[in-house]
Amino acid sequence: MADKKMADKKMADKKMADKKVSDEKMCQQHLQKTPCDAGLMRVAIAGIERFVGLVILLLWGAVLPQAQADADAKMTASLETERAYYADIALKIWDYAELGYQETRSSQLLQETLAAEGFEVQAGVAEIPTAFVASFGQGEPVIGILAEFDALPGISQAAVPTRSILADKTAGHACGHHLFGAGSTAAAIAVKRWLAETGQPGTIRLYGTPAEEGGSGKVYLVRAGLFDDVDTVLHWHGADRNAANPGTTLANKSARVRFYGRSAHAAAAPERGRSALDGVEAMNHMVNLMREHVPDSTRIHYVITSGGKAPNVVPDFAEVYYYVRHPQARELATIWDRVMNTAHAAALGTGTEVKIETMHGNHSILPNETLARVMHQSLSAVGGYTMTASERAFAQVLSQSFNNQPNLLGLEEKVQPFIFTESKGSTDVGDVSWIVPTVGLSTATWVPGTAAHSWQAIAAGGMSIGIQGMMVAAKTLALTAQNLFLTPSHLEAATVEFEQRRGSDFVYEALLGDRAPPLDYRQ
Repeated sequence: MADKKMADKKMADKKMADKKVSDEKMCQQHLQKTPCDAGLMRVAIAGIERFVGLVILLLWGAVLPQAQADADAKMTASLETERAYYADIALKIWDYAELGYQETRSSQLLQETLAAEGFEVQAGVAEIPTAFVASFGQGEPVIGILAEFDALPGISQAAVPTRSILADKTAGHACGHHLFGAGSTAAAIAVKRWLAETGQPGTIRLYGTPAEEGGSGKVYLVRAGLFDDVDTVLHWHGADRNAANPGTTLANKSARVRFYGRSAHAAAAPERGRSALDGVEAMNHMVNLMREHVPDSTRIHYVITSGGKAPNVVPDFAEVYYYVRHPQARELATIWDRVMNTAHAAALGTGTEVKIETMHGNHSILPNETLARVMHQSLSAVGGYTMTASERAFAQVLSQSFNNQPNLLGLEEKVQPFIFTESKGSTDVGDVSWIVPTVGLSTATWVPGTAAHSWQAIAAGGMSIGIQGMMVAAKTLALTAQNLFLTPSHLEAATVEFEQRRGSDFVYEALLGDRAPPLDYRQ
């Protein structure tokens, strides 16, 4: 019985094999007889596959922009709902008006705000009590956002459109750093929430950077290696218009030059005196002669900070505070040496002694067009803002103080065209930009036509016009960071451009040397 079953199975297998061979022969014969039909069939199948692929690509291409638009809208909407919260933070810092390296309350407020949102805050970095780093997330990429919060000395103003000095204040936020700090914090928190909600890998890091105004706070953070693992850095600044353009600034170095002489009665025994003020004046005279013989793009300015107390006493101490600027750090170094040589010559000629303390030094900003285009796209998506009726009335009154300058009201509603810019100012952001690809923007936190470091800047920055511009910046920073997290190719291209612009032989060297942070430079 078993043998019969085995024989039947073999017979069935043979029939199946014979049928398979027969089918293959028939197929080959058919193909040989109708090669055109077979070719057409293959073409048709390939065409269908390509069509299906194209449809999928088009559908996905439609979904991606919409998904990105939805994510952008959600990000900006979340920031808008907290406008009042961040406005309160900014205006508290405006009221504190703390000078460089003395921004205790301003720094603490931002640190507490970030810590409450789950950031890990490291305070007192780079041997600076008011500097801090706040981080959230894990892994790469690491995107940093800069925050400033120092005020300027010697200028104060109420938040009104006419000149009104505050008697109880000797400093003011004439460069809008209260908005800088609060706006950057708002952006960092918005990005943190998005990272946590989506599970997107990467780290967002906010750098609390004090003493930008003449203290070079960021340089000490760079020197401490706090940016070494960062993929890109974002920053912004208040202005009278909205722009996100690639550009550069002037490299800058400063020093306090102190002359020491010998006091005497200016009338009874002038021959016994050696005037420290003569040393200052001799130096200034030689520097003013030098202006004719330096490159046109050089900027030299000074202020005499001490020159004696009474005319009938030969002053035994005098001090002059110098700034020297040039687009290129190497050229600046040459001009700087010439300026400092006049100090030694002045001391020799007046019989005094001189001591020079370098106070700060900033590299020019290294532009990055790749990142600037990403940020410009984000700013264009956010757009400018429309003033309320009360804001426009404020702006119209304030504009009357601009000494017949053209009426620029309306610039706050626009985004400036994408062009390369060259600023005559300087910033310690420059040093960061030579270490890591960096990009920034400016927004209309002031009435259009306002100059930086003016009472008009303090006035607008202390009311809702400043907040309007700050929120434009916060949204733009957040969208730019989100875009960079989602599109690694942008970061890769930015790094290639960064390395090309910097050059293979570049070695970073702080212009201020190895000095410690001048924590008392505003005292």
